[in-house]
Amino acid sequence: MKDLRGKTAVITGAASGIGLALARRAAREGMRLVLADLDAGELDAAATELGAAGAEILARQVDVAQSGEVWALADEAFARFGAVHLLANNAGVALCKPAWEVSAEDWAWVLGVNLHGVIHGLQAFVPRMLAGDEEGRIVNTASAAGLLSPPGFAAYSVSKHAVVALSEVLHHDLALRESRLKVSVLCPAWVRTRIAQSDRHRQAPEGVAASAPDGVSEGIAEAVRRATEAGLEPEAVADAVFEADAADRFYILTHAATKAGVRRRMEDILEDRPPTLLDLKA
Repeated sequence: MKDLRGKTAVITGAASGIGLALARRAAREGMRLVLADLDAGELDAAATELGAAGAEILARQVDVAQSGEVWALADEAFARFGAVHLLANNAGVALCKPAWEVSAEDWAWVLGVNLHGVIHGLQAFVPRMLAGDEEGRIVNTASAAGLLSPPGFAAYSVSKHAVVALSEVLHHDLALRESRLKVSVLCPAWVRTRIAQSDRHRQAPEGVAASAPDGVSEGIAEAVRRATEAGLEPEAVADAVFEADAADRFYILTHAATKAGVRRRMEDILEDRPPTLLDLKA
């Protein structure tokens, strides 16, 4: 999009991490903001900060896994601002467990937020964005784990691979119709966020006992903690998103190591090799 001033951005997972960085950057561009997050306290703080900086804001507590809550957000956004130009389906959670220990409740939680949250966003917003016939962009937050398959992240990686595939199909669906809506899929690697503590928002399933982590799981968790602490600042990711919009770029990869990993994965597939183990520190 050429001129963002006065246009409307909808951002889920907007109260912290990448979502908050996107909101801050959108506010600096003069955009009106629709902010959604599950954490009401952090959302209020974000709305107060951005409102004090002069942004026009609609903030709502939303569980993106619940279709009705996302539709209600869309109803309010269009009623308040008339149009939506940037839809950032960004809310996400993470879970680190061996594949065989991921429970039915774990799968429902991770897929509910990471995949169905994006689906709900598309269903609730895109038809009305199309009807407005204005230029716009949909940014779906996936992950480097949506292009690769790191150990210990079965549910997370499955959800993010699905978001990449959904975004690719969405791109084709819109392009074939010569729509003015464009699509990007954001695939960051290590970023300094609290996604590793996603379960702070989750109520533990009744009757499901937590299993004791083995040495491998503990090692993976420690590697993730260190990589996240040393990761890219969320503001750099937000800048990459807005640069991709200006350049009309579909894939947004924030780390060179991701491209190297994708190249190795494709070579593994084409050469009939087992998947190469990723370096979690990269």
